[in-house]
Amino acid sequence: MKNPKVIYILVGVFCVLAIIAGIYAQFFIKDEDKDNIILPSFNTTSDDQVVEKTAEEVKTQFSALFTNVLNKGEYDTSTIQRIVEQNDIVYSAYDIQDKKDNYEIDIHLPVMNIQGEVPNSFNKITQDIFANKASEIMKSQSTVKTLYQIDYVSYINGDILSLIIRATLKEGDNPQRVIVQTYNYNLATGQKVRFEDVLSYKNLVQSEVQTKIQNTIQKAKEEAEILVQSGYTVYNRDLNDSMYQLGNIANYFLGPNGDLYIVFAYGNGHHTAEMDIVLYENKG
Repeated sequence: MKNPKVIYILVGVFCVLAIIAGIYAQFFIKDEDKDNIILPSFNTTSDDQVVEKTAEEVKTQFSALFTNVLNKGEYDTSTIQRIVEQNDIVYSAYDIQDKKDNYEIDIHLPVMNIQGEVPNSFNKITQDIFANKASEIMKSQSTVKTLYQIDYVSYINGDILSLIIRATLKEGDNPQRVIVQTYNYNLATGQKVRFEDVLSYKNLVQSEVQTKIQNTIQKAKEEAEILVQSGYTVYNRDLNDSMYQLGNIANYFLGPNGDLYIVFAYGNGHHTAEMDIVLYENKG
């Protein structure tokens, strides 16, 4: 462990630098430019080293979120009109663990238990993507072994209810797929929360988010190309794919502490478990 005096000195130096920066901004930076100042956000280790989370660390953090519960904090949901009055606004409608010769399933399938057109449309997507597949597997007479697992987690941040569902599917000799679907709903207005709404809620600049997405995918592509050269088969990312454009972002949600996860799950359309995640964490 570091000498406490050294830590105090480092903290003191940081505070002095912060004060100097504040004075400089007050007297030497034009008012119209102050809003464009972006303070860097970092993670720190116990040794006071400034580090950035790696892609694998972000994915590990993401994976740990799926606890099959609604995290509503202090939000009062008692006045929200529900489809099933005695259940919460998000709950697991189907919890099924079953094992047969040709399949193994472990399913926690949620529904958005809120009256209204938007929640109904969300539930229909869940039915089409996840529930129908589970039913197909359980009814199948195929001799091909199938493994199917579904988990979810839901959070309320401000008035935004976010629900994310993740399915892992392995059919016979096919590569494993990871399928992700997210829903974001404004409990106050009863409307779907668009990606641009989330960026506004987080006070994020669209051009900077676009740059971060492109940089994340570029780095993932470079790492994948190294694996290909070593003989591995990996998902080929196309940097020009429209899925990476802000107007086409499909999977995003606000997790614990309002952390924003932007998820590119390539298994949604391909036989792959690969994904890229762009994370904006709240600090403090």
